[in-house]
Amino acid sequence: MGASTLESMINKSKVDKYNHHDYYGIDDLLTEDHLLARDAVRDWVKQEVSPIIENYSEKAECPTHLFKGLAEIGAYGPSLPTKYGGGGMDEIAYGIIMQELERGDSGIRSMASVQGSLVMYPIYRYASEEQKMKYLPKLGSGEFIGCFGLTEPDHGSNPAGMVTNIKDDGDAYILNGAKMWITNSPVADLAVVWAKDEEGKIRGMVVESGWKGFSAPEIHGKLSLRASITGELVFEDVRVPKENVFPEIRGLKGPLSCLSKARYGISWGAIGAALDCYDSALRYSQERVQFGKPIGQFQLTQKKLAEMITEITKAQLLAWRLGSLANEGKASPSQISMAKRNNVAMALDIAREARQIHGGMGITNEYPCMRHMMNLETVLTYEGTHDIHLLITGYDVTGLNAFS
Repeated sequence: MGASTLESMINKSKVDKYNHHDYYGIDDLLTEDHLLARDAVRDWVKQEVSPIIENYSEKAECPTHLFKGLAEIGAYGPSLPTKYGGGGMDEIAYGIIMQELERGDSGIRSMASVQGSLVMYPIYRYASEEQKMKYLPKLGSGEFIGCFGLTEPDHGSNPAGMVTNIKDDGDAYILNGAKMWITNSPVADLAVVWAKDEEGKIRGMVVESGWKGFSAPEIHGKLSLRASITGELVFEDVRVPKENVFPEIRGLKGPLSCLSKARYGISWGAIGAALDCYDSALRYSQERVQFGKPIGQFQLTQKKLAEMITEITKAQLLAWRLGSLANEGKASPSQISMAKRNNVAMALDIAREARQIHGGMGITNEYPCMRHMMNLETVLTYEGTHDIHLLITGYDVTGLNAFS
């Protein structure tokens, strides 16, 4: 049997039977544009992602051909202006799109949210008009792929401790340092990089991958987000033209504003993973017969399913309210932290419970639960760890800083 025949058989067996679950009628709170965007992305995920994602995850390969498709469905910067390659939609539409993508796979959502929230957003927010027009339309169309360089090998939760630096050299800056755990970096055409200047102030800049001294080795051996490509960024005397450095922004405010944008998307995205696990577990419980009846008829299975849909519904309401605040410009970083932490932890718990309902089959790639579970272990950590977000909420409610 040839490889193409085998892959065709696998693809045919991976029919996406997902049905949406909306226990509290939250769809009634959405606009027609929201629902149209959701349906378009859901159809794309069913056709382009679901049939292949288990295979790519098992092989630990990124389906890079999907970068262009993500652009075509408007997944890059949905809430940024159309002039700059975005979708011109609101923040709820952005969240809904991330939810549908992560129902397919957290890695696919990462491909889109890094491009839109961590690359396009800072360029839109902080770059000069000339740099915006140079980069954003090509990023929005998928012609360019970008990545975001903040985390360093020795500085994850403490970005202020970064050692990557720039030194003035006439009409350019000389960039040295390294970044770690960077989604998309091995295939990126450019990186938004944060480094300290000679005064110790954090500056942001756009660095093109083809410049001398820039390298992005891939990280191998991941047991999570296996269908997402992750790497390092290494800078050895990279010459960055001064026009590529964001002119006004100084300090952590710049990168943290980008993280807030991405964390907001994750708070929606995680719901998608939870919904996929719940949907699979519910269907399995109705079809799997033991002791002469479907396992969904047993009280303990019903307890699991009832608790799952309850927690999903709470997360849906939390995300919708956060989206409403974001549309009004009132969503605070602390509120975003609460939603990111709650919803990702919720999704991970549901993935684990759903895996149990599937029994032994739950550890196979015939069902999505184990893949989502492994992915969510990373989502729980990146864009601010579970504990860091807890402390952000603690600081907000007490006024006492646990970080100092």
